[in-house]
Amino acid sequence: MDTFQSASPLDRSCRLGLRAACAAILLFLILPVLVIIPLSFNGGSFLTFPLEGISLRWYRQLFASENWMTAIRNSFLIAVATTALATALGTMAAIGMQRLPGKLKMAMQMFITSPVIVPVIISATGLYFLYAPIGLNNSLPGLVLSHTVLAVPFVVITVAATLEGFDMNLMRAAASSGAPPVLAFRRIMLPLIAPGVISGGLFAFAVSFDDIVMAIFLAGPRQRTIPLQMFNGVREEINPTIAAAATILVILSILLLSAVEYLKHRARRMNASGLEGHQA
Repeated sequence: MDTFQSASPLDRSCRLGLRAACAAILLFLILPVLVIIPLSFNGGSFLTFPLEGISLRWYRQLFASENWMTAIRNSFLIAVATTALATALGTMAAIGMQRLPGKLKMAMQMFITSPVIVPVIISATGLYFLYAPIGLNNSLPGLVLSHTVLAVPFVVITVAATLEGFDMNLMRAAASSGAPPVLAFRRIMLPLIAPGVISGGLFAFAVSFDDIVMAIFLAGPRQRTIPLQMFNGVREEINPTIAAAATILVILSILLLSAVEYLKHRARRMNASGLEGHQA
């Protein structure tokens, strides 16, 4: 605050202008997401402003609908299974890459993260033709595996970033003391990289929960997820029930992002305290 007051009038004007521009950009980006929340409480039968009244009728209709409840159950079941599988595979891949030499490590990282770069519709088309001969189309295991393909890169990236601050000498010390690799990982490495692992798991959950492209290609009538149910609802009939479902997704996304930011902050504090202890 003292620095701001001691700045010249031109500097203060530039800073205020920059803050105003950042606030306007943020509002432009987030307003389309937030505007759906009041619409979900509309007492009328259409998505219109101004609201015709405040009501919870669309939330009651959402939880009373068999189609929506099936979609909610499928989304959570697929997302939880994807999170468990992607977190395990991504963590092992990140630890394995940490031991590779520079060029090979870079090539392997590019290969593993390629599903993030390639358009999802291309991956979905390839998986559709891959799953067709073995009967994984229109099945929950097929959706779990396809979402895992999309989620593993996020786990690898977050865990690899956490491993950058991990001292591998701790694992060597544990090995020299006679600890098996699995025990050393569980007792030493995992507690220290846990924030990165949990963050990767949260990203995997969000990727699976929000996916629509894979669901369009691979899901059948009994495997509908919330995004797919919303997509079909928009095509067939637009009503505020979709706004209620979207509001739940927005709240869930905010909670997941808040948890990720908390874990990042905790990881930075742990790395800072570990660095101070090492220097001491």
